[in-house]
Amino acid sequence: MARYRGPVERLERRLGVDLGLKGERRLAGKSALEKRPYAPGQHGQRRTKISEYGLQLQEKQKAKFMYGVSEKQFRALYKEANSKDGNTGSILIQLLEQRLDNVVYRMGFATTRASARQFVNHGHVLVDGKRVDIPSFRVKAGQKIEIREKSKTNPQILRAIELTSQTGMVEWVDMDKEKLFGLFTRIPEREEIAIPVEERLIVELYSK
Repeated sequence: MARYRGPVERLERRLGVDLGLKGERRLAGKSALEKRPYAPGQHGQRRTKISEYGLQLQEKQKAKFMYGVSEKQFRALYKEANSKDGNTGSILIQLLEQRLDNVVYRMGFATTRASARQFVNHGHVLVDGKRVDIPSFRVKAGQKIEIREKSKTNPQILRAIELTSQTGMVEWVDMDKEKLFGLFTRIPEREEIAIPVEERLIVELYSK
């Protein structure tokens, strides 16, 4: 299945959780989820009981849509996480956090992961001084992420940096807002990653 390209706020309403898919609009309190905190459609306000499989599938969808990955990419990451020593679910989330588009978002260069993915695709981002235009590129601890010189006046990037005063910065990146670069200092522990996803259910889904 290809990456979802439909109305993202409809997704958040369907799943009943803020996935960070609408940046500045969400910060301004104008997201559709806040205005209509129920599922979309004619019967959206009806209470429905979700099966165990439905709950597992729902958690997978949350993670997929939040990080903007396709089913094929997600399954490949799960297989890799499952092959490593340690908690499979935690490792899966850590691998998603290491994606370049996510790191660009975490550093505050973009208000959403989708915007960050676009910046990477268009060649605005350098990794250790070299242009990388692959959103799924895995960032390693200690690598330097910066906006290329020609893009440092991009109004979208400057606005995103301005909004970090509201959103804050995660502990595993070190940012220089003036020079528009940051360091991915370390791979975060799962407990530090504040996302509304129960990865245990994802592991149960793929383990069947």
